[in-house]
Amino acid sequence: MERKFDVGASVALPALTTIAGVDRVGTPSDQNLDAVYFDTATLALAARGITLRRRTGGKDAGWHLKLPVAAGERREINEPLNKDPDCVPARLKDLVLAHTRNQELVAVAHLTTRRTAIPLIAADGTVLAEFSDDRVESRILLEPVDKAAWREWEIELIDGHRKLLEAADVVLARAGHLPAELPSKLARALGARYPAGTGPAPEPPRTGDASAVLLWYMNAQVEALKTHDPGVREGAPDAVHQLRVAARRMRSVLASFRKLTDKGTTQFLRGELKWLAGAVGAARDLEVMRTHLNDLISAERPDLISGPVKQHIDDQLGAAHEAALAEGLAAMTGDRYFRLLDALDDFLAYPPLGGPADKQAPGTIARLVNADRKRLRRAVKGLKEIPDDASPDAALHEVRKSAKRLRYAAEAALPIFRKRASRLARTAEEIQTILGDHQDSVVIREKLQSLAAESGEGGNANAFTYGRLHALEQLRGAEARKRFFRVWRKSPPKPLH
Repeated sequence: MERKFDVGASVALPALTTIAGVDRVGTPSDQNLDAVYFDTATLALAARGITLRRRTGGKDAGWHLKLPVAAGERREINEPLNKDPDCVPARLKDLVLAHTRNQELVAVAHLTTRRTAIPLIAADGTVLAEFSDDRVESRILLEPVDKAAWREWEIELIDGHRKLLEAADVVLARAGHLPAELPSKLARALGARYPAGTGPAPEPPRTGDASAVLLWYMNAQVEALKTHDPGVREGAPDAVHQLRVAARRMRSVLASFRKLTDKGTTQFLRGELKWLAGAVGAARDLEVMRTHLNDLISAERPDLISGPVKQHIDDQLGAAHEAALAEGLAAMTGDRYFRLLDALDDFLAYPPLGGPADKQAPGTIARLVNADRKRLRRAVKGLKEIPDDASPDAALHEVRKSAKRLRYAAEAALPIFRKRASRLARTAEEIQTILGDHQDSVVIREKLQSLAAESGEGGNANAFTYGRLHALEQLRGAEARKRFFRVWRKSPPKPLH
């Protein structure tokens, strides 16, 4: 977390101890920093507020990738210097593939900085932040080559709270210094060539066109997908789940609002989003299943566990998880994934709108969302037509999918219908969650049967435990069915008006 301030060449340093929380300053140190910034020839990273550089000199020499988190906040990922100064480390290349895709990373700017760094210290000796007085010279390596020089101040938090930066803003503002308009040294060096970037889509007005609702929601989910892409590659907790949810939301809303767009484009995107969700989600499903089964086994009395079931489950599902993880990551480094990202970008930049897309949002969106509600009601009604001797599992799964589609459509309608859409989304989500438990029990029962058949050594002993686990899952499914019917009778989803 940091703040930058543009200042004149001869401006005196501020009284840093007047910043609230700063008791004293440490000994200044002079550093000579040399940095080469890398990007695509089209500045795809800069357009996203991402910087990638190779820096020598100073205390943190190496490769630095900075990914934006929020205003004034970036996540920095470092790699050591390598032998080839023009070869970006593979790990950092992978983390920006959602933006670079098949484009080559090349050196785009060379910056040298003469820095005076001053520690800002609290009364208890904690180094709260570092104040840097930087004199920068830049040379753009893209045609036409350009040079520039300037001075800036930077305050970067170390062990201090963000309130220190707010206090610094006040002190420097009183002296006539406001935070820099541009987010980085690279942005200052590029000047007019620095891409404007793409901020979040504005919330659609209630009286606007229906298409604005769809585009707002799609924009948010495309951003979510790109944001969680690096986390999937790094194995960050919940990243796979969040990326898959973004893909599913887009696929669902494209179906709910299909009358607003070109049918061919929508079908293509929905098909590719289904492929992506399946490719990256298989590993997570196996990991969740393994955790759930291990929890079931741990909750059993020891005398009810016969045979090495836990080890067998870990071996089988663990190996399948590793294979699925590798397949998912391979999918995210291939042309098919990159072309999907291209198609999503094109969809937002040049929306293939049609039908009632230009009609006012309230009436049009209400009709589309209510159509999904009717679809859910038909699916629930169909449960009554299932023969007594037939399993309702497949039909309940269709109800769950209909509830999920209604939930996402209601979420998209939030800017127009506010509390009413929020209530509808929550009701649909509750149904989706309950029937998700039911569907999980169905899938796990099928897996338990196949694991029992493959148990090999110790099979007879394993069979008893697998049978108990299967019965527990059967009970979970039955209880989920009862909960669903109870919730449906008590509070079925209400239409939007």
